Amino acid sequence: MPVNAPIRVVQWATGSIGRYALRSVLSRPGLQLAGVLVYDPDKTGKDAGELVGMPPTGVTCTDDVDRILALEADCVLHMPLPAFSFGAGQTSDVETICALLASGKNVITTTGFVYPKAYGPGVVGRVEAACAAGDTTLHGTGINPGFMSDFLPLALTGLSDRVDHIYVRESSDFRGHPSRQVVVDLVGFTRSAKDYTAAVRPYRMFQRSLFAESVQLVADALDVRLDEVEESDDFELATREFEIAAGTVREGTVCASRWVFSGLVRGRPFMTIEVVYKADAARVPRWPDPGFVLHIEGVPHMTLSVDEVSHGPAAAAAHAINAIPAVCAAPPGIRTLLDLPFATGRGRVRLR
Repeated sequence: MPVNAPIRVVQWATGSIGRYALRSVLSRPGLQLAGVLVYDPDKTGKDAGELVGMPPTGVTCTDDVDRILALEADCVLHMPLPAFSFGAGQTSDVETICALLASGKNVITTTGFVYPKAYGPGVVGRVEAACAAGDTTLHGTGINPGFMSDFLPLALTGLSDRVDHIYVRESSDFRGHPSRQVVVDLVGFTRSAKDYTAAVRPYRMFQRSLFAESVQLVADALDVRLDEVEESDDFELATREFEIAAGTVREGTVCASRWVFSGLVRGRPFMTIEVVYKADAARVPRWPDPGFVLHIEGVPHMTLSVDEVSHGPAAAAAHAINAIPAVCAAPPGIRTLLDLPFATGRGRVRLR
Protein backbone atom coordinates (compact mmCIF):
# COMPACT_ATOMS: atom_id res chain seq x y z
CA MET A 1 0.00 0.00 0.00
CA PRO A 2 1.53 3.37 -1.03
CA VAL A 3 2.55 5.75 1.74
CA ASN A 4 -0.36 7.97 2.84
CA ALA A 5 -2.81 6.06 0.65
CA PRO A 6 -6.23 5.58 2.28
CA ILE A 7 -6.98 2.17 3.78
CA ARG A 8 -9.60 0.53 1.58
CA VAL A 9 -12.28 -1.07 3.76
CA VAL A 10 -15.09 -3.52 3.02
CA GLN A 11 -18.13 -3.45 5.31
CA TRP A 12 -19.47 -7.00 5.68
CA ALA A 13 -23.09 -6.88 6.95
CA THR A 14 -25.08 -3.80 7.89
CA GLY A 15 -27.00 -4.75 11.02
CA SER A 16 -26.96 -2.80 14.27
CA ILE A 17 -23.14 -2.85 14.52
CA GLY A 18 -22.43 -2.80 10.80
CA ARG A 19 -24.50 0.31 10.07
CA TYR A 20 -22.63 2.28 12.69
CA ALA A 21 -19.31 0.99 11.35
CA LEU A 22 -20.28 1.91 7.79
CA ARG A 23 -21.19 5.45 8.83
CA SER A 24 -17.87 5.77 10.65
CA VAL A 25 -15.83 4.45 7.71
CA LEU A 26 -17.47 7.03 5.43
CA SER A 27 -16.71 9.89 7.81
CA ARG A 28 -13.15 9.05 8.91
CA PRO A 29 -10.10 10.52 7.19
CA GLY A 30 -7.68 7.85 6.04
CA LEU A 31 -10.37 5.25 5.31
CA GLN A 32 -11.99 4.61 1.93
CA LEU A 33 -15.03 2.40 1.43
CA ALA A 34 -14.29 -0.33 -1.13
CA GLY A 35 -17.44 -2.45 -0.90
CA VAL A 36 -20.47 -3.44 1.16
CA LEU A 37 -21.88 -6.97 1.60
CA VAL A 38 -25.54 -7.11 2.64
CA TYR A 39 -27.92 -9.98 3.46
CA ASP A 40 -31.24 -8.15 3.08
CA PRO A 41 -32.52 -8.24 -0.55
CA ASP A 42 -34.06 -4.80 -0.03
CA LYS A 43 -30.58 -3.35 0.48
CA THR A 44 -29.01 -4.94 -2.62
CA GLY A 45 -28.25 -2.39 -5.32
CA LYS A 46 -28.55 0.62 -3.04
CA ASP A 47 -25.77 3.14 -2.62
CA ALA A 48 -23.93 2.59 0.66
CA GLY A 49 -24.54 6.15 1.76
CA GLU A 50 -28.30 5.69 1.43
CA LEU A 51 -28.27 2.94 4.06
CA VAL A 52 -26.96 5.30 6.73
CA GLY A 53 -28.51 8.61 5.68
CA MET A 54 -25.34 10.02 4.14
CA PRO A 55 -24.58 11.42 0.66
CA PRO A 56 -24.03 8.98 -2.24
CA THR A 57 -20.69 7.19 -2.19
CA GLY A 58 -20.63 5.51 -5.58
CA VAL A 59 -20.30 2.15 -3.79
CA THR A 60 -23.25 -0.17 -4.44
CA CYS A 61 -24.32 -2.75 -1.87
CA THR A 62 -24.17 -6.36 -3.03
CA ASP A 63 -25.05 -9.82 -1.78
CA ASP A 64 -22.50 -11.41 -4.13
CA VAL A 65 -19.74 -12.92 -1.98
CA ASP A 66 -17.53 -13.65 -5.00
CA ARG A 67 -17.70 -9.99 -5.99
CA ILE A 68 -16.46 -8.99 -2.54
CA LEU A 69 -13.71 -11.60 -2.62
CA ALA A 70 -12.49 -10.20 -5.97
CA LEU A 71 -12.29 -6.61 -4.72
CA GLU A 72 -8.99 -4.88 -4.09
CA ALA A 73 -9.22 -3.96 -0.42
CA ASP A 74 -7.00 -3.80 2.63
CA CYS A 75 -9.44 -4.76 5.38
CA VAL A 76 -12.87 -6.30 5.92
CA LEU A 77 -15.02 -5.31 8.88
CA HIS A 78 -16.80 -8.65 9.33
CA MET A 79 -19.93 -7.96 11.41
CA PRO A 80 -22.75 -10.40 10.64
CA LEU A 81 -24.99 -12.09 13.14
CA PRO A 82 -23.22 -15.26 14.29
CA ALA A 83 -23.86 -18.44 12.32
CA PHE A 84 -23.94 -21.52 14.51
CA SER A 85 -22.08 -24.75 13.85
CA PHE A 86 -23.37 -27.75 15.77
CA GLY A 87 -20.89 -30.09 17.38
CA ALA A 88 -17.72 -28.19 16.54
CA GLY A 89 -18.06 -25.56 19.22
CA GLN A 90 -17.22 -22.70 16.84
CA THR A 91 -19.15 -20.61 14.38
CA SER A 92 -19.42 -21.53 10.72
CA ASP A 93 -18.03 -18.06 10.01
CA VAL A 94 -14.62 -19.77 9.90
CA GLU A 95 -15.07 -20.69 6.24
CA THR A 96 -16.04 -17.15 5.24
CA ILE A 97 -13.26 -15.57 7.25
CA CYS A 98 -10.68 -17.92 5.75
CA ALA A 99 -11.86 -17.12 2.22
CA LEU A 100 -11.53 -13.39 2.90
CA LEU A 101 -8.07 -13.82 4.41
CA ALA A 102 -6.87 -15.97 1.52
CA SER A 103 -8.13 -13.36 -0.95
CA GLY A 104 -5.60 -10.88 0.42
CA LYS A 105 -7.77 -8.93 2.86
CA ASN A 106 -7.11 -8.46 6.57
CA VAL A 107 -10.20 -9.28 8.65
CA ILE A 108 -11.49 -7.66 11.82
CA THR A 109 -14.52 -9.55 13.11
CA THR A 110 -17.05 -8.99 15.90
CA THR A 111 -18.33 -12.60 15.79
CA GLY A 112 -15.79 -13.90 18.29
CA PHE A 113 -12.26 -15.03 17.46
CA VAL A 114 -10.77 -12.80 20.17
CA TYR A 115 -8.71 -15.88 21.05
CA PRO A 116 -9.06 -18.58 18.35
CA LYS A 117 -6.71 -20.88 20.27
CA ALA A 118 -9.72 -21.67 22.48
CA TYR A 119 -11.33 -23.48 19.51
CA GLY A 120 -8.44 -25.91 19.19
CA PRO A 121 -5.62 -26.55 16.72
CA GLY A 122 -7.98 -27.42 13.85
CA VAL A 123 -9.47 -23.93 13.64
CA VAL A 124 -6.14 -22.24 14.33
CA GLY A 125 -4.47 -24.26 11.58
CA ARG A 126 -7.13 -23.35 9.00
CA VAL A 127 -6.99 -19.67 9.85
CA GLU A 128 -3.19 -19.50 9.90
CA ALA A 129 -3.04 -21.27 6.51
CA ALA A 130 -5.47 -18.72 5.05
CA CYS A 131 -3.42 -15.87 6.52
CA ALA A 132 -0.27 -17.30 4.96
CA ALA A 133 -1.97 -17.67 1.58
CA GLY A 134 -3.20 -14.08 1.57
CA ASP A 135 -0.36 -12.46 3.57
CA THR A 136 -3.07 -11.22 5.92
CA THR A 137 -4.10 -10.88 9.55
CA LEU A 138 -7.18 -11.87 11.58
CA HIS A 139 -8.26 -9.93 14.67
CA GLY A 140 -11.40 -10.58 16.72
CA THR A 141 -12.79 -7.78 18.85
CA GLY A 142 -15.90 -6.13 20.27
CA ILE A 143 -17.07 -4.71 23.56
CA ASN A 144 -17.71 -7.99 25.42
CA PRO A 145 -15.79 -10.16 24.62
CA GLY A 146 -13.05 -8.05 23.16
CA PHE A 147 -12.68 -5.42 25.89
CA MET A 148 -14.69 -5.70 29.11
CA SER A 149 -14.06 -9.38 29.87
CA ASP A 150 -10.48 -9.67 28.64
CA PHE A 151 -8.60 -6.42 28.05
CA LEU A 152 -9.80 -4.63 31.19
CA PRO A 153 -9.18 -7.56 33.60
CA LEU A 154 -5.66 -7.98 32.26
CA ALA A 155 -4.98 -4.26 32.49
CA LEU A 156 -6.16 -4.16 36.09
CA THR A 157 -3.97 -7.11 37.11
CA GLY A 158 -1.01 -4.85 36.36
CA LEU A 159 -1.73 -3.46 39.84
CA SER A 160 -1.86 -6.92 41.45
CA ASP A 161 0.68 -8.56 43.68
CA ARG A 162 -1.59 -11.61 43.98
CA VAL A 163 -4.68 -12.65 42.01
CA ASP A 164 -7.14 -15.06 43.65
CA HIS A 165 -10.24 -14.66 41.49
CA ILE A 166 -11.38 -12.45 38.60
CA TYR A 167 -15.08 -11.61 38.27
CA VAL A 168 -16.65 -9.71 35.36
CA ARG A 169 -20.34 -8.89 35.02
CA GLU A 170 -22.23 -7.44 32.09
CA SER A 171 -25.87 -6.41 32.44
CA SER A 172 -27.44 -5.13 29.21
CA ASP A 173 -30.80 -3.51 28.49
CA PHE A 174 -32.34 -4.44 25.12
CA ARG A 175 -35.31 -2.07 25.43
CA GLY A 176 -34.16 0.18 22.60
CA HIS A 177 -32.51 -2.47 20.42
CA PRO A 178 -34.42 -2.39 17.11
CA SER A 179 -33.40 -5.74 15.63
CA ARG A 180 -35.84 -8.64 16.00
CA GLN A 181 -33.11 -10.90 14.63
CA VAL A 182 -30.99 -10.12 17.67
CA VAL A 183 -33.59 -9.63 20.40
CA VAL A 184 -36.02 -12.40 19.42
CA ASP A 185 -34.24 -14.86 17.12
CA LEU A 186 -30.84 -14.77 18.81
CA VAL A 187 -31.33 -13.79 22.46
CA GLY A 188 -34.79 -15.38 22.67
CA PHE A 189 -36.91 -12.65 24.27
CA THR A 190 -40.71 -12.74 23.65
CA ARG A 191 -40.60 -16.55 23.29
CA SER A 192 -42.55 -18.95 25.48
CA ALA A 193 -40.51 -20.91 28.02
CA LYS A 194 -40.86 -24.05 25.90
CA ASP A 195 -39.82 -22.35 22.67
CA TYR A 196 -36.95 -20.56 24.41
CA THR A 197 -35.60 -23.77 25.90
CA ALA A 198 -35.53 -25.41 22.47
CA ALA A 199 -34.23 -22.38 20.57
CA VAL A 200 -31.47 -21.54 23.05
CA ARG A 201 -29.55 -24.80 22.51
CA PRO A 202 -27.38 -23.61 19.60
CA TYR A 203 -27.10 -20.16 21.20
CA ARG A 204 -25.89 -21.78 24.42
CA MET A 205 -23.10 -23.49 22.50
CA PHE A 206 -22.18 -20.22 20.84
CA GLN A 207 -22.22 -18.24 24.11
CA ARG A 208 -20.11 -20.84 25.85
CA SER A 209 -17.48 -20.88 23.10
CA LEU A 210 -17.53 -17.07 22.86
CA PHE A 211 -16.90 -16.34 26.53
CA ALA A 212 -14.58 -19.32 26.89
CA GLU A 213 -12.32 -17.40 24.52
CA SER A 214 -12.08 -14.52 26.99
CA VAL A 215 -11.50 -16.80 29.96
CA GLN A 216 -8.83 -18.76 28.10
CA LEU A 217 -7.10 -15.60 26.87
CA VAL A 218 -6.88 -14.14 30.38
CA ALA A 219 -5.73 -17.47 31.82
CA ASP A 220 -2.98 -17.92 29.24
CA ALA A 221 -1.83 -14.31 29.65
CA LEU A 222 -1.53 -14.86 33.41
CA ASP A 223 0.14 -18.28 33.01
CA VAL A 224 -2.82 -20.19 34.46
CA ARG A 225 -3.73 -23.64 33.14
CA LEU A 226 -7.50 -24.20 33.14
CA ASP A 227 -9.08 -27.61 33.63
CA GLU A 228 -12.43 -26.60 32.08
CA VAL A 229 -14.88 -23.78 31.47
CA GLU A 230 -18.22 -24.43 33.16
CA GLU A 231 -21.46 -22.79 31.95
CA SER A 232 -24.91 -22.32 33.51
CA ASP A 233 -27.89 -20.24 32.43
CA ASP A 234 -31.35 -19.21 33.63
CA PHE A 235 -34.23 -17.07 32.36
CA GLU A 236 -37.07 -14.92 33.69
CA LEU A 237 -40.70 -14.70 32.50
CA ALA A 238 -42.60 -11.42 32.20
CA THR A 239 -45.31 -10.84 34.81
CA ARG A 240 -47.15 -8.42 32.52
CA GLU A 241 -47.13 -7.30 28.89
CA PHE A 242 -44.90 -4.44 27.74
CA GLU A 243 -43.43 -2.99 24.56
CA ILE A 244 -39.79 -2.78 23.48
CA ALA A 245 -38.31 -1.54 20.22
CA ALA A 246 -38.13 -5.06 18.77
CA GLY A 247 -41.78 -5.93 19.54
CA THR A 248 -44.17 -6.96 22.30
CA VAL A 249 -43.10 -8.93 25.36
CA ARG A 250 -46.25 -10.71 26.47
CA GLU A 251 -47.01 -11.94 29.97
CA GLY A 252 -45.48 -15.37 30.56
CA THR A 253 -42.80 -15.01 27.85
CA VAL A 254 -39.05 -14.72 28.33
CA CYS A 255 -37.97 -11.19 29.29
CA ALA A 256 -34.47 -11.76 30.71
CA SER A 257 -31.64 -14.29 30.80
CA ARG A 258 -28.53 -14.81 32.90
CA TRP A 259 -25.41 -16.71 31.89
CA VAL A 260 -22.43 -17.64 34.06
CA PHE A 261 -19.11 -18.91 32.68
CA SER A 262 -16.40 -20.10 35.07
CA GLY A 263 -12.86 -21.10 34.27
CA LEU A 264 -11.97 -23.80 36.80
CA VAL A 265 -8.62 -24.90 38.19
CA ARG A 266 -8.78 -28.01 40.41
CA GLY A 267 -12.51 -27.38 40.87
CA ARG A 268 -12.10 -23.78 42.00
CA PRO A 269 -13.03 -20.74 39.85
CA PHE A 270 -10.10 -18.73 38.56
CA MET A 271 -12.31 -16.40 36.50
CA THR A 272 -16.08 -15.93 36.37
CA ILE A 273 -18.02 -14.01 33.74
CA GLU A 274 -21.69 -13.26 34.45
CA VAL A 275 -23.81 -11.97 31.57
CA VAL A 276 -27.34 -10.62 32.14
CA TYR A 277 -29.64 -9.60 29.31
CA LYS A 278 -32.93 -7.78 29.99
CA ALA A 279 -35.68 -6.92 27.53
CA ASP A 280 -36.37 -3.80 29.61
CA ALA A 281 -34.33 -3.25 32.76
CA ALA A 282 -37.02 -0.98 34.23
CA ARG A 283 -39.54 -3.85 34.10
CA VAL A 284 -37.23 -6.70 35.15
CA PRO A 285 -36.11 -6.19 38.76
CA ARG A 286 -34.40 -9.58 39.03
CA TRP A 287 -30.62 -9.53 38.58
CA PRO A 288 -28.32 -6.49 38.54
CA ASP A 289 -28.98 -3.15 36.85
CA PRO A 290 -27.32 -2.37 33.50
CA GLY A 291 -23.60 -1.72 33.44
CA PHE A 292 -20.29 -3.53 33.73
CA VAL A 293 -18.52 -4.52 36.95
CA LEU A 294 -15.04 -5.94 37.29
CA HIS A 295 -13.77 -7.28 40.63
CA ILE A 296 -10.37 -8.79 41.34
CA GLU A 297 -9.90 -10.62 44.61
CA GLY A 298 -6.30 -10.72 45.76
CA VAL A 299 -3.69 -8.26 46.92
CA PRO A 300 -4.97 -5.64 46.60
CA HIS A 301 -8.72 -6.16 46.15
CA MET A 302 -9.99 -4.03 43.28
CA THR A 303 -13.43 -3.14 41.90
CA LEU A 304 -14.07 -1.19 38.71
CA SER A 305 -17.52 -0.29 37.39
CA VAL A 306 -18.66 1.15 34.08
CA ASP A 307 -22.16 2.31 34.88
CA GLU A 308 -23.18 3.22 31.36
CA VAL A 309 -22.30 2.44 27.76
CA SER A 310 -25.10 4.35 26.09
CA HIS A 311 -24.76 2.67 22.68
CA GLY A 312 -23.29 -0.83 22.80
CA PRO A 313 -23.27 -1.44 19.01
CA ALA A 314 -21.51 1.90 18.51
CA ALA A 315 -18.84 0.92 21.04
CA ALA A 316 -18.30 -2.47 19.42
CA ALA A 317 -18.02 -0.91 15.96
CA ALA A 318 -15.67 1.83 17.15
CA HIS A 319 -13.37 -0.66 18.87
CA ALA A 320 -13.08 -2.58 15.60
CA ILE A 321 -12.49 0.52 13.46
CA ASN A 322 -9.91 1.94 15.87
CA ALA A 323 -7.92 -1.28 15.38
CA ILE A 324 -7.78 -1.04 11.56
CA PRO A 325 -4.37 0.67 11.21
CA ALA A 326 -2.67 -1.73 13.63
CA VAL A 327 -4.21 -4.81 12.04
CA CYS A 328 -3.23 -3.72 8.54
CA ALA A 329 0.34 -3.09 9.73
CA ALA A 330 0.66 -6.36 11.68
CA PRO A 331 2.56 -9.43 10.48
CA PRO A 332 0.39 -12.14 8.87
CA GLY A 333 -1.47 -14.54 11.15
CA ILE A 334 -3.85 -14.47 14.08
CA ARG A 335 -3.32 -11.35 16.16
CA THR A 336 -5.16 -10.91 19.46
CA LEU A 337 -5.25 -7.94 21.84
CA LEU A 338 -2.09 -9.43 23.35
CA ASP A 339 -0.25 -8.88 20.05
CA LEU A 340 -1.44 -5.46 18.86
CA PRO A 341 -0.91 -1.93 20.13
CA PHE A 342 -3.64 -0.61 22.40
CA ALA A 343 -6.52 0.67 20.24
CA THR A 344 -7.51 4.21 21.20
CA GLY A 345 -9.79 6.96 19.92
CA ARG A 346 -6.84 8.74 18.32
CA GLY A 347 -8.08 11.36 15.89
CA ARG A 348 -11.62 11.27 17.31
CA VAL A 349 -11.19 13.96 19.98
CA ARG A 350 -13.50 16.96 19.52
CA LEU A 351 -12.94 19.97 21.74
CA ARG A 352 -15.77 22.47 22.00
